[in-house]
Amino acid sequence: MQVAINPNIYGPARVYAERKGLDITAVIEDFLVKFMSSAKEKEAVADQELPDVVKSLLGAAGGQLADDDLNGRKAYRGYIEEKYK
Repeated sequence: MQVAINPNIYGPARVYAERKGLDITAVIEDFLVKFMSSAKEKEAVADQELPDVVKSLLGAAGGQLADDDLNGRKAYRGYIEEKYK
């Protein structure tokens, strides 16, 4: 398998690997493993059901969550700002 990597990224990574006594392939594999586990954690959080208390607050604020408002804080803040104008 071949992967094209920007020389400005590959060069320092290769130097880092050499300093640590590692193979550049091992460094890249380690990065990919960490990247994928982080992505899986984010997916798991996004897939979690919201607690009932958050759902009840969202009901007062209109009930719809934006994709970037996982815990409902933006919706609740908007509700409070509108309420106390």
